This record gives sequence, C-alpha cells and structure tokens, in this order.
Amino acid sequence: MDLRSGRVEIAGKRKNATIHDVAEAAGVAIGTVSRYLNGQTVRSGNRAEIEKAIEALSFQRSAAARAMKSDKTDVIGFLTPELDEFHAQLLNHLARFFRQSGRTLLTYCHDGDTRLLSESLSYFAGQNVDALILAGHGDIPNEVEKFVERGIPVTVYNNDIMGLRVDRVFVENAKASYRAVRHLIDLGHTRIATAFGTLDTSSGLQRLNGYQQALEEGAITPNPSYMHCGNWTEEGGYSAIQKFMALAEPPTAIFSANYKMTYGILEWVKEHRVRVPEDIALVSFDDVELFRLYDNGITAIAQPIEKIAQCISSYVLSRLTESNLPEIRTRTLDCNVILRGSSHFR
Repeated sequence: MDLRSGRVEIAGKRKNATIHDVAEAAGVAIGTVSRYLNGQTVRSGNRAEIEKAIEALSFQRSAAARAMKSDKTDVIGFLTPELDEFHAQLLNHLARFFRQSGRTLLTYCHDGDTRLLSESLSYFAGQNVDALILAGHGDIPNEVEKFVERGIPVTVYNNDIMGLRVDRVFVENAKASYRAVRHLIDLGHTRIATAFGTLDTSSGLQRLNGYQQALEEGAITPNPSYMHCGNWTEEGGYSAIQKFMALAEPPTAIFSANYKMTYGILEWVKEHRVRVPEDIALVSFDDVELFRLYDNGITAIAQPIEKIAQCISSYVLSRLTESNLPEIRTRTLDCNVILRGSSHFR
C-alpha cells in the first residue's frame, strides 16, 4: 500500500483506495469506517486515524455504488448568490466538513437571477442531491418546498424563506448592528448615517432595525437624509457617502450594512481625500482581510463563518443519519465587533 500516491498497489497495478484500504491503514474495522462515513458516532481516537488514512489515501467513496444500495449519492447541493469573500470562505469550510464524512458539495452560483435560481434547483433535483443548502431568496419558496416534500433535507442560511419546514442557521444581525452603532454613540457621535441593504431580505431588514434601535435608545431622532439603500453593492456604498457628504450638515459617522458597500465608501473617501476617522468615522458589517490593512484599520462586525458552516453541516448530517428530529430547527449565532481605528470620534 502506497500512502504517498493515494493509490493501492496490487500485482503491479494501481487502483483507487477502497473502504477496506482505509480500514487497514487506520487499524480499525471496516464497520467503524462505515459508521464514520455515514456521520455516526465514532471514538475520537479512531476518528483521527480514519481521517488521517482518508487524507493519505485520497479516498473517495463511489457515489454511484452508494446510490445503488441506498438511493443516496453522497452529494450535497450548495446554492449561493455569489462566491464573494463571505461565501467563498463558507464554501471552503463546508467542503471540509462534508469531506470528512465522505460527501461532496455540488455548487451552483445564481448571481441573484431568478431564472438561474429556478434552473439551479431543477439541476440539483436531476442530480438527486441528498440535501440542499441555500441562502434564502424570496422568489423560490414553492420550488424549495418541492425538495422538502420529497424528503430531501433543506438548510437555509443568511436570509430566511418564510413559511418553509426547513432548518435555519443565521447570525444576530440586529443585535450586532445595534452594538456597532451603539459603539459610535458611546464615542460621542450623534449624526450617524447608514448605507443599508435591500429590505426584501431578512438580513437587510434586521441590520437596519439594529441601527434604528441604537438611535432610539440613544435618544437620537432618525434623519431620513442619513439613510440610503445601497443594494449591497460597491456602487451603492459610493452613492451613499456621496449623498451624505453633500448635505448641509453631513454625518460624522457611517454604519455600512455589508463590506461591499464599505468598499464603495472607501473608494469615494480616497478619491476625495477625506480622512477616516478625522472627517468621517466608519463601521462595517462583515470583516474582510482588507480592513486590517487599511490605514488605522476598519472597525467591523465579524461573522463566525466557520461556526456557521459547522452548524449547517451538523444539521444536514443529522437529517441524513438520524430520525425523530424536530421538523424545524433554528440556530442563531452571535457576531464579534472588531474595534479598529476607523470609528474614533474626530
């Protein structure tokens, strides 16, 4: 057995590693490997050896062979609006978690296009995926419901799809936004603007609610001129700060509801030689690598992406391997506010 090549030598020929090879390399019974691959409980010591053997042998279980025996393909559908910084990280973590149980992610990016959304769901149905993971979208509840009716587990993240019998994994959008804006208020800011996301999404609505709640509790009257829908885009963030800074009394701080709008704000700031935080303080929802490298750093709300992926994969695997689970489960995770120099009061 050649662990370095990821293949097994038999009579001068090479073949792909099998479950038998994994069991031999790990020093455990075949049944133990089978339980691990099916997401069932395995002792931690055995689990570590099995994972080491799988990695060394580049083991891939045959989806076709499994499907013939149990109508399962070991393929999980992942429907995402785009592969930006957030979703790319989420995909990496999900792929790692599912790979550990011998399963594969099949990814489809729809870019917010309703036609592509429908096509992607039809594609996943044709591929007989064992489960479906998707960011919620308001235009597809009936099509997603068809998966539920067929007994295919569905897990929704990021944005909700109301009325569906599915598992959900979200973050505390309103709570985190409240804390970020409250931080600005505690620093002495009273003229606080926001570039918010679309309000037909649960995350957009919740983040705006958190902003408004912080103002209300800080006894600050909301100013409609300080609120601009940036549609989650760089162009939207650019337009927002352009509008704000043209006011007779511009804001002293901006809360941006996602990192893309923050990029647009920073682009305008650079073009117009506006200083952060001396001329305008800035806090962003979502923390990305760039924010650490920017002068003084950008204060940001960090979503626990690995934890989100872990909760999603746990929900999916339990649906595939266990029975008598609640019809609907929801997990809502907290976020950290990472304080950096961009939020200091001028």
